[in-house]
Amino acid sequence: MSTAAHDLDNISVVLYRPQRLFNIAGVVRAMLNTGLRHLRLVAPAEYEPHDIAGVVHRSADLLAHTQLYDDLDSALADATFVVGTSARARTPARHGTPREFAAEIRQRALQGPVALLFGPEDNGLDNVALDRCDAMLTIPVDPAYRSLNLAQAVLLVTYEIWMNVPPIVPGTPPPPPATAAQLARLMTLGEQWLWSIDFFKAHQARSQMRSVERIAHRADLSEREAALLIAMLVESRKHLTNVTTDRTGAS
Repeated sequence: MSTAAHDLDNISVVLYRPQRLFNIAGVVRAMLNTGLRHLRLVAPAEYEPHDIAGVVHRSADLLAHTQLYDDLDSALADATFVVGTSARARTPARHGTPREFAAEIRQRALQGPVALLFGPEDNGLDNVALDRCDAMLTIPVDPAYRSLNLAQAVLLVTYEIWMNVPPIVPGTPPPPPATAAQLARLMTLGEQWLWSIDFFKAHQARSQMRSVERIAHRADLSEREAALLIAMLVESRKHLTNVTTDRTGAS
C-alpha cells in the first residue's frame, strides 16, 4: 500500500484537549503506522515536539506540520466530513464501527478534508463537540471494560481506514461538499432567523437547533448548496429588517 495516497493525505487526526504528552506521542506513532501525516491539537494541556521526537523515531516531519488551535471550530473549519469517536449513548443520526465507516471515510477524503475527532482522555467528547460531528464511531470492545487509551483508540480507527483501499470509480466526480465552517455559519444564521420570527418556545431552542443540525448533516450538502442556503437566510434577514423599519417609520 502506498502511504502517499491522495485520500489519506486528506485525513487529519484532531485531538480535542488532550491532557498527557505521552498519549500524544502514542497517537503520533499510531498515525505513522497507518499512513496518516496530519495532526491537529486543540488546546493541549502539554505539548513538546522535541520530547515526542525523542521517543517516536522518524516523526520529525509529522511533528513539524502539526497544527495547534485554541478552539474546536477553527480546527474543523475546512473539514467536509467530521467523524467523532465516543462510547456514549448520545450520538448523531449516523453511527457505527470504524470498520463499517472506513470505506466511506476514504471515499469522502477523495472529495475534501476529513477530520477524525478524538476527545480528552478523562471524559471524551462533550455535547458541543458531538454536535460538530457528521457521524460517530464506537469501537466494539468488551462491555465489561469499555475504557480505551487515546492512542489505542486512534490506532484501531486508523488501522481500519488504512486497510480499506477505495476502488477507482469512473465518471464525473461529485461536487465539493460543504465545509464545517459553512455548516456552522448556516446554523448560526438559521437560529437567528428562527429567533426573529419567535419560533422557539421557552427552554427549547438548543434541543430544536440540535435536531436541525442533524437534518443538515444527513442532507450531506454540497459547498454550492450550503452557500445558496446561507445567501437565502442573509437576504431574508435583510428583508425582514427593512419591513420592520418601514412599519416603524409608518407608525
